[in-house]
Amino acid sequence: MDVKGITAVVTGGASGLGLSTVKRLIDSGASGVVIADLPSSGGEAIAKELGDRVRFVAADVRNPDEVNAVLDTAETYGPIRALVHCAGRGGAVRLVNKDGSPGSLETYTEVVGINLIGTFNMLRLTATRMARNERLDGDRGVCVLTASVAAFEGQIGQIPYASAKAGVVGMTIVAARDLASKGIRVCTIAPGTFDTPLLNRLSDEVRASLAKAVPHPSRLGQPDEYAKLALHIIDNGVLNGETIRLDGAIRMAPR
Repeated sequence: MDVKGITAVVTGGASGLGLSTVKRLIDSGASGVVIADLPSSGGEAIAKELGDRVRFVAADVRNPDEVNAVLDTAETYGPIRALVHCAGRGGAVRLVNKDGSPGSLETYTEVVGINLIGTFNMLRLTATRMARNERLDGDRGVCVLTASVAAFEGQIGQIPYASAKAGVVGMTIVAARDLASKGIRVCTIAPGTFDTPLLNRLSDEVRASLAKAVPHPSRLGQPDEYAKLALHIIDNGVLNGETIRLDGAIRMAPR
C-alpha cells in the first residue's frame, strides 16, 4: 500500500520510535497522522510543530473510549489505512527479591496490561474500522505492532516486559490469519537496543556497553531505522503475519 495519501495512527507517537514514524509518514506524503500518547507526553506541541496533517489525542491504549476518540479523530482525515503501535513501558520485577519477598504482582500486571492488553485493544478497535474500508492496493489496512528482542531473550528482571512482548509475538500470526478475510495485514517489529528516551536515562558508560554488545553494526539502533521498516511493511503487500527482528544480530545475555 502506497503511503502517499493515506491516514495513519501512531501510538506512542510523541517520542522515540513512534515520533520518527510520524515524521517519516508525513515526509512520505500521508494525508493525516494522529499521534496517540499520554497527556504528559508533549504530543500536543509536537503536532503543532509538524503542521496541519498531524493531530494529537491523549489516550491510554487500554481504554476503549480513549482509543475510539483517537480513531474518530483519524477518520476526519479519511479512512484509517495504517496503525503503527509503539506505545508501551518497561518495569523491573524479580520473582524473589533480595530481601526474600515475592516480586511485585502490581508492577507485573501494569506492564503486561499496557504492553499486551493495550496492543490487543488497539488492534481490535482499529481493525474494526479498517474492515469497513474499500480495498487499496489489495489491502483494507495494515497494522504494525512492536515487540522486542526481550520476547526471545529476556534478561533477569525483565519478566513482565518479556512476557508481554512474547505475547505480542504470539498474537501476530493469529491476528494476521484472523484478519486475512478482511484484507488487513498484521506484522510485528522486534527492536533490539535503540537510541530512545528510555536509554537516554542511562549513563554514557552503560549506553556504550549496550552498543558494543551489538555484533554489527556495533551501535544503538536509530529510531528512524525502525520507522523505515514500519513504512516498508505498509508498502510491501506480501509481508503478513511476520515478526521481524531489527537488532544488528544481538542475542541478549541473561543480565
